[in-house]
This record gives sequence, C-alpha cells and structure tokens, in this order.
Amino acid sequence: MRVAWQKLFWSVNCGESVIYTDSNLMVWMPDATLISNGFARVVQSSNSISTVLDSLRVFTTRKKNCYSTPVTKGEKVLVRASFNYGNYDRLSSPPTFDLHFDGNFWTTVETTNSGLQMYEATYVTKGDTVSVCVAQTKSGQFPFMSALEVRSVNSDVYSEVDVDRALFLINRFSYGASGIIRFPQDPYDRIWRPALGGTKAKTVTNDAILIDPTGANDPPSGIFENAITVNSTSDSLYLGTISPLNTPVSMTMYFSEVSNLNLTGQMRSFRFYETTSSSSSSISDPISPPYRTMIVRYLYNYTVDSITDISLIATTNSDLPPIINAIETFNISEVLTEGTDSNDVAALALLQTTFDVLGEWSGDPCLPAPYSWDWLKCSNETPPRITSLYLNGYELSGELPDISSMDALEIIDLHNNTLDGEIPRFLGTMTNLQQLNLANNEFSGPIPTSLSDNNKLKLTVTGNPSVCTSGKSCSTSPGTVNSSPGTVSSSPGSTSISRSKKKKKSSSLPAVLGTSIPTFFLIWIAVGVFVILRKKRKAVKDTNKTAATAGGVNENSNWMHKIGEEMMNGVPQTFGSSPSPLLDDSGKSSDVNGQTGAQNHDQP
Repeated sequence: MRVAWQKLFWSVNCGESVIYTDSNLMVWMPDATLISNGFARVVQSSNSISTVLDSLRVFTTRKKNCYSTPVTKGEKVLVRASFNYGNYDRLSSPPTFDLHFDGNFWTTVETTNSGLQMYEATYVTKGDTVSVCVAQTKSGQFPFMSALEVRSVNSDVYSEVDVDRALFLINRFSYGASGIIRFPQDPYDRIWRPALGGTKAKTVTNDAILIDPTGANDPPSGIFENAITVNSTSDSLYLGTISPLNTPVSMTMYFSEVSNLNLTGQMRSFRFYETTSSSSSSISDPISPPYRTMIVRYLYNYTVDSITDISLIATTNSDLPPIINAIETFNISEVLTEGTDSNDVAALALLQTTFDVLGEWSGDPCLPAPYSWDWLKCSNETPPRITSLYLNGYELSGELPDISSMDALEIIDLHNNTLDGEIPRFLGTMTNLQQLNLANNEFSGPIPTSLSDNNKLKLTVTGNPSVCTSGKSCSTSPGTVNSSPGTVSSSPGSTSISRSKKKKKSSSLPAVLGTSIPTFFLIWIAVGVFVILRKKRKAVKDTNKTAATAGGVNENSNWMHKIGEEMMNGVPQTFGSSPSPLLDDSGKSSDVNGQTGAQNHDQP
C-alpha cells in the first residue's frame, strides 16, 4: 500500500501548548506556535472521542482568523476541522459562525452544548498554501476551533471529481465494523464510522483470510472484513435518502464478496435503484462483487428533484441478496476560486516579511467577500484586486519595500508609523493611486517629482521633519530644507509644498548652516571689519577720488560689498513659522487629509 500520508500529515491541537501523541500514534502539535491571535480555553464537558477535543482556541477580534500550512501547488489534500463547544465559557450559548478554506466558503458551523461538529473537504489546491478560517457572522458569537488536520492524498483518489471542485463529506460508513477505522489502517486518515444499515439489514463477516484492497481510492482493508445484506433476494438493501439540494451529490460504494461462491455454485448480482413517491427505477448496470478483492462503483454528480431513496435490489437471476461493505457520500462544491490576484498576494507577502506585525494575518486576503483582511480593501472583480491599504498606526518601522506590483491600489495610508529612508520612487509609478498618506513618519530627503507634480494625487507628508522637495540637496537640520523651484517648509509636524515660479536668490554660502553662528558673534565681526576699513579708507582717499574720476572701480569698496553679502547669506533663513497648505497646479488648496483607514488591528 502506498504511504502518501508521509508527504503531509498535519495535526493541530487548538488551544494547547504542548505536543501530544494519541492512541493511533498520531502526533498533535500545539497551535500556540502557529497563531498569535485568539485565546486558549478548556471545555467544561469533555468529549469521549479524543482528549484533543477538550481544548479550543476562541477568536474575539478580526473578521476572520486562519490557520495555514504550506503545500505544493496542485496537490490533492484532505482537510478536516473539528469543533467541540463543551460550554467552555460556562454560558451554555453555543455560537454559530462560518468556515472557509483557501478563500472559499465551506459551511456554516452550528455548534451545540455537548455535540461534536466535524467537517471534511478533499480537493486539489490552487496555490502553495492551505488555509482554514473561521469568520464571525453574528454579534457576540465568537468563532473557535478545536482541531485541524491536513493530509496529502494521491492524485488518483476520487479521480472522478473535477479538479476545480471540492468534495464535502456527508458521511463515510464501514458497514458491520466494530469500531472506527482510520490511520494507520487508512493511509490518508479517513475516518470510517461503523454502521448497521437499515431495519432489514444484517451483518455478515468475510471468510477470506486476506483481502487485497488495491484499487480505486486506496481504501483500508479493514472495511472489507464485514458487510451488510438482507435475508432474501426479494428484499431491498436500503442505503439512504437524498433530498433535493442546490449542490449535486457523489456516492462512492465499496464491494467485496464475503464467501467463495465458486465452491457453492451460487451467483450474486444486484443494481442501484432510486425510488420516489411515484416511481422506482434502476440507475446502474448489474454488480457482482469479487472474492478476496474489491470493486468500487460511483453515483457522481447526482441530483434529485424530490425526496429519493437509494437501495440495492437483486437482479432476477441472482441466487443471493445484495451486499455492501462501505460507502462515502459527498456534496460537490461549486467551482473553487483561484484566489486574490497573484501579484497582489506576492506584494503582501513582501510586506509581511518586512514587517513582523503583519505576519499574523493569513488566508486569502480578499476572499470570500466580505471577509478581507482588516487593513485592506478589495475590488469585486475576478480575481479580486487590492485597492486600499490602511496601515496607519501599525507600528511599522524601517524602509517600505517595493509593492509596485499592487498596481490597482488607489489608497495607501501609512501615517503614524516610524517608516524611514527616502520616500520610495516606486510610489510615483502607481498610476491608479489617488491618496497617499505618509504623515508622521521618519522619511527624509526629496519628495519624488512623480508624486509632488501629480495633480490627481492627494499627498500628505506632514510630520516628516527631514523631508524636502526634489531637485536640490537637502539639509540635515530638522525644521528647514533647501528650496527648489517652489518651496517646501518642513517644520516638525508640518510639510507643505508651494509651486511658485519665482527664482531663489543665489547665495555663496548655504542658506542653512548645520549649526548657526550666534548673532552677537556676527555683530563683533562686523564692528572689527568696519574699524579696519575706516583706517584704510583714509589712507587711500586721494587714490579713490582719482579712480572715481577715471571711471574705475574701487577694489576696497567692492570687497566691503562682498563681505556684507557673505554676512547676510550666513544668517539662517527660515521660511515661515507656520506651514502653507498643499497646493494643486491651479494654486488652490487641495485636501491633504488622507482617508483614515480602520485601525481594528489585533492587540490580543
């Protein structure tokens, strides 16, 4: 038997902090190292199935909370999520919430005071991650999870199913079994529950010593050790009732003859029948199970218009009544989503790698709507694009990575963080960007002209003292910067841009000194120069007069003019005590108050 389960066999004990090995030798990892949100709780009423179900993690913040594990894209997986309320909060108020996987809606979980809810899906992954999420749907009812399991499944298992759809388990029965069959007997840890069948059914035991289960779906050999049948060929073997559903059904049935009929000369043959209130008809060819091996038969993509009973009925030439060993029944999902745009997802991954605080979010960032991550907004197109980032006040520090691949972004709000470095030039290449709020960070250097000259962009850079306009070298002195055509004022807490056409007067010394010369020191220098010049002026008085008559230039007088110019240029220049408003090209004030996004980020 193949051992595909070794590729991925992920068992998570939610709400636990230590590793646990159960009676089936399965190792359950605690979720404390996998997720930082939520609160670990212990149930009040224990579940007899497994001690794993005696703990849980409840989530009181965020629209959705997800567990994720890496997989190979295109890998087929079995995912199982379990929920045991167990009155953990002593309120006797079991919650209702939604369950998602990989951006798809799975089901609505309706928990009970004492019962266990377990959901299983088998599908081919669209991406390189499996994510299972719980989402709050009712105020005051907090979602939780008790256990999560992910298993690799060979690609030829349930191969009749379209790769774009999932199978949602309804039931999986091993008829006549004395107990649950799962791993290690089942390589994929499918859980086969014992069942006795209908009122007319009886259990029979297979007399074969060895049964070869090789065949479709890799079933465990244990499910063929017993079967159910009826007393007579005139009796039908009832399997179940199917109600009209919006989703089609798949039924997978397993058969193995329990006796060597070659020794008795008998023959067993039967068909599937569907029976409604008005008719009964065969829906299969005759089935004759083999001895010591097995066969599988399907009813795939099956739908009914009214309540319908499914039964096995012997053919007219059969010596023996029908038998069945095991059955699996599934709902077939709608076509699975491809997920959020891959370029956007890659850029988000870069953000999460750069800023640890964002790494707490997992699952599809946009799907299913309206359960996007708390700090972003998505479009309604297929695949969805991310149109807004609201990361104000998320304690982001360092330089902003290149997220230009998120080219559908219209709003980026990064105010109230400690981002530093120059304002990234890639922001100016994002043609759909309408609002960019970089206020109250630690950016420095010039504002790229692709941003400052963009008339369609609402740009806010207040609270970045070291920011200045592009085109000129910037001072390291907080509070002032050199001006380019137009001026930028950047006092602590304010930065504004004016697109004036006036030229800046030239200066032979920087307009701003790293440390300004004290005013009184400048005055004493001026006095000293004045005394020296006065003495020299008397000595060259006649010479000056002669030069003036001849139309020449007095060298000493010109030198005095230069000293005065240098002294004036040496005085620190300030550009106003209060900021001017951000102007558009028309010279009118534009709104610089970038939209403030939701700050509902988690602080567990």
